[in-house]
Formats: sequence, C-alpha cells, structure tokens
Amino acid sequence: MNKLALTLPLAIALLTACGEEPAPEAAATQAVAPEAIDTLPAPDQALFTEKYAEACPEEEAVNTAVCRRAGLGSPNVICEFGLGEDEYLRNEATLIEGEGEWTLADPENVCVG
Repeated sequence: MNKLALTLPLAIALLTACGEEPAPEAAATQAVAPEAIDTLPAPDQALFTEKYAEACPEEEAVNTAVCRRAGLGSPNVICEFGLGEDEYLRNEATLIEGEGEWTLADPENVCVG
C-alpha cells in the first residue's frame, strides 16, 4: 500500500500541472476585403422593354417579360416576353453584357414580327 500512497499524489500533481501551461498567443490576422466586382444590375421588365424598343422600333411594345441567367455562371440573360396585348411569354431573346450595358444578342432574329 506504500507504493500506491506515494504514486497517487504524484499522479495528481502531474495532471494538475498539465493544465497550467500558458495558451499560445493567437497570431494577429489581417482581414482581407473582397475585391469589388463591376457587374451590371440584373435586367428586369423595364430594362428589357427599353432595349427591345431600341432594337425593334417597328414592332409592338413589350407587355410582359421575365429575365433569368442562361445558366450557372453565365454572363448572358434569357428573357421571355409577350408583345402588345399578349400576356403570355411566347417570345425569347438573349441579353449580353457589352460596353457597360445590356444589349440584345441577335436583334435581326428577335425582331421578326
């Protein structure tokens, strides 16, 4: 029992000594600001109506339009739209980024009335 009486206090002293080490200091980190990305605002019905009227002045005005990205990460936007009194999205056009603004990708084929 002598051995147990001697080793028990020694073991307790070693275990308590383990928790007394100072914690390492946290390295100073410098926050990196994200780079600003110049992107055009998402096109909406008003923008598409304006671009369609510029490209197709002879056609009826756009009544309704819904625009969405052509695919994940794609720079192009596909707009489905209805002309005149048509409330259905029967037509489709692609908008592309160019010179800091949206433009119709293929106005010759979009403007076929």
